[in-house]
Amino acid sequence: MRKAEIKRKTAETDIILSLSLDGTGQGDIATGVGFLDHMLTLFAKHGRFDLAVQCKGDIEVDDHHSVEDIGICLGMAFRQALGEGRGIARYGDIALPMDEALILAAVDLSGRSWLEYGLEIPAEKVGTFDTELTEEFFNAFVRNANINLHILQLRGRNSHHIIEGAFKAVSRALAKAAAVQEEYKDEIPSTKGVL
Repeated sequence: MRKAEIKRKTAETDIILSLSLDGTGQGDIATGVGFLDHMLTLFAKHGRFDLAVQCKGDIEVDDHHSVEDIGICLGMAFRQALGEGRGIARYGDIALPMDEALILAAVDLSGRSWLEYGLEIPAEKVGTFDTELTEEFFNAFVRNANINLHILQLRGRNSHHIIEGAFKAVSRALAKAAAVQEEYKDEIPSTKGVL
C-alpha cells in the first residue's frame, strides 16, 4: 500500500497529514487557511489521492508558516508513499485549462529536487491568502518530495484561476508519474537502479 502519515510539530505549527497515492480523491482538510483548504481539496480530487491534513498554526501572525510547513509534510508523505518507486511511470505532464488560464505542469519523480516556477499571479491576495505563498508551498513540497517540477503559466489573468489551475495540473501530473505500470511493476525506472 502506497500510504504515508507525517506528524510534524514546531514552535509555529502542529501538523498531522496522511496520504494515499492509490485513493479515490477524498480530502479531509483543515489547515486554518481557507484558500489552502480549497486548493488541497482540489489537489486530492484531481490526483485521485486520499489526503487528510490537520494543522494548528500561528495564523494570527500570518499564513506563511502553516502553508510552508504543510508543503514540507506533503512532500515528505509523497516521497515516503512512493517508496523505491518500483514500476512507476516516473514522468507525467499536462496542459490544464482553467477558464482563461492555461497551466502546464511537468514532473519527474527523479529523486532530485528542482522547481521551475513560472506563474505570474497579478493580485497580491486572493481573499485573505497571500498569493506569493503559492511559490513557497511548491518549493517546500518539491524539496521534501525530491522531485523535479515545472509549473508554467501559458495564459491567465485571474489570480484565483491561475493558482487553482496550478494545483489541479500538478496533482494530475503527479498522478500520471506515480501510476504503476503493471508490465514494469518490479523495475525501478532509472538506469542507475535507484531514484
